[in-house]
Amino acid sequence: MRKFNTLSAPVDMSTGFKDFFDTIGLTGGGLVTKGIAAVIAIIAVRMLLQLSNDPKSALRKGSMAVGTLFVAVVLAMYGDTLFSTVTNPPTPKG
Repeated sequence: MRKFNTLSAPVDMSTGFKDFFDTIGLTGGGLVTKGIAAVIAIIAVRMLLQLSNDPKSALRKGSMAVGTLFVAVVLAMYGDTLFSTVTNPPTPKG
């Protein structure tokens, strides 16, 4: 008879999406933040692909696209930390 190796411990996901998001380390707000960052990144890439042949306007539009892409990356990396104060305000000391 074969002996099966257990790769991971069983996880009870009977409460639905909350358990799933806890296992991947995201909250609902974190997932929304990453989704918004992905949409902004797609818009930035589209802006980069639609540059014109005029050097002056291409430089302006390209720099706006790179700035938008930078905002998307920062939002994807630190968005849950940035917006955590909206849902979890800090408690006053004293």
